[in-house]
Amino acid sequence: MNSVKNWITSHPNLSAWFVLALGMVVLLVYEARDVGLQGSQWFWLIVVTILVAGACIWIISWGDDDEDLADAPPSSE
Repeated sequence: MNSVKNWITSHPNLSAWFVLALGMVVLLVYEARDVGLQGSQWFWLIVVTILVAGACIWIISWGDDDEDLADAPPSSE
């Protein structure tokens, strides 16, 4: 259990991507269950949903670098 906790704390963006993608795929499957999609359509919808979740986490993480720079001591150059 500690190894999972260590991995999550050392890779916050990947773990957030996994959780968001899982939630989005569950919602997609629940909402589109009666639409009558074919297997390949389901596959590509799920793949694109996972990629959209990754893009969301990537965009959200853009501000993380600014916080790290604000905490760093000023350089003496």
